[in-house]
Amino acid sequence: MNKSILNFFIGAFILSTPIICHGQNTANAELKTSAAINEGIIPVDPNVKVGKLDNGLTYYIRNNGKPEDKVELRLVVNAGSILEDESQLGLAHFMEHMNFNGTKNFKKNDLIDYLQSIGVKFGADLNAYTSFDQTVYILPIPSDDPEKLEKGFQILEDWAHNAELTEEAIDGERGVVLEEYRLGQGAQQRMLQKYLPLIAYNSKYSERLPIGTKEVLENFKYEDVRRFYKDWYRPDLMSVIAVGDLDVATLEKKIKDHFTGLKMPENPKKREYFDTPNHKETLVAVVSDKEAPNSVVRLIYKDREMSQPMKTIADYRGNLIEGLFAQMMNNRLNELRNKPNPPFIFAGSSHSGTFARKREAYQSFALTSETGQLDALKAILQENKRVQQYGFKNGEFDRAKKDVIASIEKLFKDKDKRESSRIIGEYINNYLEEEAIPGLEWEYEQTVSQLPTIKLEEVNSLIKNFLHDDNRAVVMTGPEKEELKQVTKEEVLKLLKEVETSKIEDYEDEKVRENLIEKMPTPGKIVDTKKNEEFDYTVLELSNGAKVTYKKTDFKNDEVLFTAYSYGGSSLYSDEDYHQTVFANNSISQTGLGGLSLNDMNKMMSGKIVNVRPFIGGISEGFSGSSTPKDLETLFQQVYLYYTGVNKDKEAWKSDMDKQKGFLANILANPQNYFSIEFGKFQNQGNPRYSGFPTPEKLDAANYELAYQKYKERFAGAGGFNFYFVGNIDEAKLKEYAEKYIASLPDTGKDETYKVFNYRPLSGSHEKIIYKGADPKSTVNIIWRGETKYDKKEDLALAATGEILTIKLIEKLREEEGGVYGVGARGNINKLPYGSYSFSIGFPCGPENVKKLTEAALAELKKIINEGPTDKDLAKIKEARLLDYKEKSKQNKFWLDNLKNTDYNQQSMENSKSYTTMVNNISKEEIQEVAKKYLDKGHILGVLMPEKK
Repeated sequence: MNKSILNFFIGAFILSTPIICHGQNTANAELKTSAAINEGIIPVDPNVKVGKLDNGLTYYIRNNGKPEDKVELRLVVNAGSILEDESQLGLAHFMEHMNFNGTKNFKKNDLIDYLQSIGVKFGADLNAYTSFDQTVYILPIPSDDPEKLEKGFQILEDWAHNAELTEEAIDGERGVVLEEYRLGQGAQQRMLQKYLPLIAYNSKYSERLPIGTKEVLENFKYEDVRRFYKDWYRPDLMSVIAVGDLDVATLEKKIKDHFTGLKMPENPKKREYFDTPNHKETLVAVVSDKEAPNSVVRLIYKDREMSQPMKTIADYRGNLIEGLFAQMMNNRLNELRNKPNPPFIFAGSSHSGTFARKREAYQSFALTSETGQLDALKAILQENKRVQQYGFKNGEFDRAKKDVIASIEKLFKDKDKRESSRIIGEYINNYLEEEAIPGLEWEYEQTVSQLPTIKLEEVNSLIKNFLHDDNRAVVMTGPEKEELKQVTKEEVLKLLKEVETSKIEDYEDEKVRENLIEKMPTPGKIVDTKKNEEFDYTVLELSNGAKVTYKKTDFKNDEVLFTAYSYGGSSLYSDEDYHQTVFANNSISQTGLGGLSLNDMNKMMSGKIVNVRPFIGGISEGFSGSSTPKDLETLFQQVYLYYTGVNKDKEAWKSDMDKQKGFLANILANPQNYFSIEFGKFQNQGNPRYSGFPTPEKLDAANYELAYQKYKERFAGAGGFNFYFVGNIDEAKLKEYAEKYIASLPDTGKDETYKVFNYRPLSGSHEKIIYKGADPKSTVNIIWRGETKYDKKEDLALAATGEILTIKLIEKLREEEGGVYGVGARGNINKLPYGSYSFSIGFPCGPENVKKLTEAALAELKKIINEGPTDKDLAKIKEARLLDYKEKSKQNKFWLDNLKNTDYNQQSMENSKSYTTMVNNISKEEIQEVAKKYLDKGHILGVLMPEKK
């Protein structure tokens, strides 16, 4: 089973099998698959072609038609920061940057410029990443245009061996990478530097963080980065992966044409692999920082032996056993967090990977309150010991199996509907970590056949190997405050011994009733049905005044998405009631349904994939959620109970509030969080309904009784609610459920809408400088806002202005000035609750560059106001929008949002033809006009600066 899928449904990490088939065709793959099964060897998915060129480069190719007319390309380099020498710290990552800054066929900025012209967005689509052991380049490209496809493979080839690495380009990129380095500085990085040597005990990993060091980044010699490129970017350490809507033969020819010519160096350096040594003692690190926003506990039992790839069906079965163990352990931890006085905010355990590729560990972690680290560690240790001493129970085992089956079934049913970007990671992991790629069909069949044969004793026996005194480490990180007593290493070691010698009671697995609803409602009626032929959706009017809109699609086989709303929300509360309930609302739904506690609900939902989330917003209340087609009735039942059966349980509500308080207690210690909150206060001066940040004091003041009463008022009945369903819908069943669970709800007879208040947030010319933080890091936010009449064309034009300005800001602030790592602008016009516009520019930078870069950003905007955009930039954003629309219009969420927003905003739907026409008709003059109208006025400038020393 591949790692991404196993993580998806049972939360455990595994390594997988090394199978490389050279030049294999489908027929041969089928023969080898059959033989492999007979021999007990995990086969290679026949849908993927795996080959190797004579120069050592490995390739993977798969035809996949979702999304259509698009192919995902990856260049995978089996080299990362672990291979740097002392003069190259950070240069594996720097080299990744340099590949976007000038190659043989794409001079500086030409590559990004070209890709933007064909609708590929920098950052969102075009990207790359570097880690300890690998570097991966990401390039999605249109597959329906031979010229664009050829250019895509030329880019990939240039990255592999045609980087120019000129002195000018290297020096120009230093500033950008140093800004990325600056962005990473802060409490988490400072604490990591202190505990990493412990987790990566006596290994090279503790000395090779991919970002490198400031000293090296500022001073490395040009030859240092060129040497890294020459040594490690070579065909025997590379893989090219192509998955998308194109035939395998065409993609294979492209790979051979572009990569056969790569040459191996005459005396290649040995690609070493590194491990973390064993240690007998328990290593403890307790690290704090004044800017740490939360407290975390990590408990690590590193395996004594290096891990081996998963090769056989027996290995696969073993990893299923590990997955069941993790599922049951995490269910127990989740039960603890939902009880009164929870020992942690969140916790989890798994047998998973470490920094080193070939070393795994049994690892537990917990997010805790600032004073709860020892309690959290004790709870985790006790649960480990409880399982070690008594094992799991049959009921837990049965529920875990149901969850595994439900999740793999969902994936299997959608095996032909998976997007290429979700498939390609499997092949990356196969190349880098020898992870098995047998395919979903094989995994489904094996999972279904193997699960019944797994005995509870096999799962229970795992923990004997997981827990040991040697190779054990405990890491605690959290805030540093004068009034807060820090945990000591001695206290941690003492607690470890106490739990080892203490008596632990066995776990009691209480039975839960079988039915979610004990007394079924009396169904209502569908009183009218209307079909919209143009957009192929149906509207049902129910006897209680509710409306159900649904659209049946074939985008996914095992997905139904859902949302609902009714106007009103908290706008109908008095100011006093609003402030007493605003921070209490989210926890109301965490008390359980129909007399079932949250833990009972979780047990009952085993084997079902259903998610329903109620909300009370500013101007509406409603739901969002999803299910599989077979679990759709359960979704309807939950919706019914959120109207009629939310438990009134102050203790359960307080448990959830306590977790929130623990999480939020030190959030403002983070300078960026502090800036956001304080800048928000500044913009909402005089707003009688501004609630601000949910401090522990505000959470303590929340009124549960009033919040529960208000919840019941907002969900007193379904009259006036609009429900929307999109996906693989059985129309007869949906109508049955709509009558039974929605039409049966009361009609309150109210014809409510939302209330619009007189207050308006700050607009015009204002400046706010906020000082927070020890690191030399700043953030700049520039905002324009005000009232206006909603106009669809202006809304599109203002959004397009933001997209065009983003292109110009990347060119100016990042590529030319080297002053930022990321920068963006965005704009829109809202219709509700009143007509208003908003536009913003945001970027992080060095404090010394705030004034210069702010002026440069405003100057780029002024050019658009005075001259309008260039034809070239306008064409770029049009192409990106049309490609985006083409892809998203084949997704359920796109249609769910459109159906809802058509009613919510009281506007007409756009079809593909009208949207394409509207985008193509955007003119430079319209962009210039909307920029003049809304952005040639005063703006609000918010700046985060480090604290003055």
